[in-house]
Amino acid sequence: MVILNVITAPTEEPVSLPEIKDHLRITSEEEHLLLNGYALAARQLVEMWSRRALITQTLELALEVWPSCDRIQLPSPPLQAVTWVKYVDSSGVTQTMSAADYVVDTASQPGGVILGYGKSWPSATLQPGPAITVRYTAGYGTASQVPAIYKQAILLIIGHFYENREEVAPGNVRLQQIPLAARMLLTIDRGAF
Repeated sequence: MVILNVITAPTEEPVSLPEIKDHLRITSEEEHLLLNGYALAARQLVEMWSRRALITQTLELALEVWPSCDRIQLPSPPLQAVTWVKYVDSSGVTQTMSAADYVVDTASQPGGVILGYGKSWPSATLQPGPAITVRYTAGYGTASQVPAIYKQAILLIIGHFYENREEVAPGNVRLQQIPLAARMLLTIDRGAF
């Protein structure tokens, strides 16, 4: 079993409220709360679809067993840094793996933790369940560093949310969950990881 949790969520969204209002051609101040909610939902949808973290966030990957190879692949690239690798032994004691025993690969997509030369994963018997955790930071950085393709997809999705506030349109026509143009933009760089 593999579990991925968000420990610290992004502190900003890839598109600002003025950018959203400009895209939707809104001049009033009345719908700021609604638009901010759409921005959050659209970012989360784009992150899920693209399998990437857009804005810097802290994530934690939990595993039940050590990998059979020399690498732990970390979802939601781009990887910025690894905070720690911990495991719980069969006595219930949490151990921290020495950072000298592994290399952090931020160049690959997705990045990961790779055993150092001549090193091996800890041989201690693990506690049942997700006993291994890797805490790391991922994302492009700030909103200004997010690639334009993701920002455009977010704006298209926000526009879709704004114009179609229900799942079914008049005449019982079912609506697309993600507009076609946004899906096409996200398919260009969708990770296979």
